[in-house]
Amino acid sequence: MTGKAAARRARLGAAFIVAAVVMSGCSGEGKGEPAWTAGGSPTESTTTAGTSPAASPGATPGATDTGAQSSPTGTESASAGATAAAWKVFSDSGRNVSFELPQDWIAQSVTPDQGTLPGAIKIEVKDAKGGYLATLQTGLPSPSAAACQEAARKPYVVVSSVPVDLPHREGDGLIAPHVVFRVIQGYRYFGSYGITNVVGGSDGRACALQNIVRGPEGKGDVSFGDLTALKAFAPDEKVAPAKAFDTLDQAAKYVNEGSEFANVQRMLMSLKIKS
Repeated sequence: MTGKAAARRARLGAAFIVAAVVMSGCSGEGKGEPAWTAGGSPTESTTTAGTSPAASPGATPGATDTGAQSSPTGTESASAGATAAAWKVFSDSGRNVSFELPQDWIAQSVTPDQGTLPGAIKIEVKDAKGGYLATLQTGLPSPSAAACQEAARKPYVVVSSVPVDLPHREGDGLIAPHVVFRVIQGYRYFGSYGITNVVGGSDGRACALQNIVRGPEGKGDVSFGDLTALKAFAPDEKVAPAKAFDTLDQAAKYVNEGSEFANVQRMLMSLKIKS
C-alpha cells in the first residue's frame, strides 16, 4: 500500500468515527456512495451489524446537516440503474398532485388517514405484481418532536440525495426538499427512500429520519416514500417496507445498480403539487 493510499484509508476511518454523514446543500454528479461501509462486497464481507465497520477504500466521507466537510464527489446524484422503458402520468381526481410511474406499476387513491387536513390525498403505488413501493400523502399534520434519548440515537448515512422542486416551509431544522435514500444502523443497516426537507441530526446520529416535506403554512405536510419515518428496528419488529442490508456496500449497490430504486427515484422526483 502506498503512503497516499494509507493516508486516504486513515482519513476514511476517521470519517466513520465522527459519523460525518447525511444531507447538505452540496452539489455534484457522482454516484451515491456510503460515507462509511461495513466491509467488502456482499459476497465477500464477513462484517455483521453490531461490529465496528471499517472504511472501504472506495467510499468517500459525506456531508453533514450542519455543513461539515463534504464528499469530493458530493452525495447528490441520480441513480445509475436502468429505468423502465415506458412511463405514464398519474393525477388525482382534482388534479392537485401528479407524478410519473412505470407503465406497469399501479397507483390507487385510498382513504386518507384520520387526522389529516380537509382535502388531503393518499395514493398507494405498487409494482406490476402488486408489491408495495410507496405512499403519497398530503395534508399531514406536523408531528410534535418526539423525545430522543442519547442512548437511542443511531449513526445514519445518506447514500443518495437529489434536490426536488416542491412547495415547502422554511425555518430552523429545515432545508430545501430532496429525494433521499438513507440508512440507519441497528442490528442491521435499515434503508428507506422518500422526500424530505427535515434535517435528520446535527452530528450524523438520530432516533428517526423523517421522510416528510414540511408544507407551507396551512397546507399540511407531504410524504412520498416507503415510510414516513425510518428508525433502527428491534430484532422482533417487522422491518418491511424498509430495506435491510448486512453491509452498507449492499445499500450502495441497491441505489447505484438496481432498477427498482432508479424507477422509484425518478417517480419521486417527478412529483408535482398544486400550490
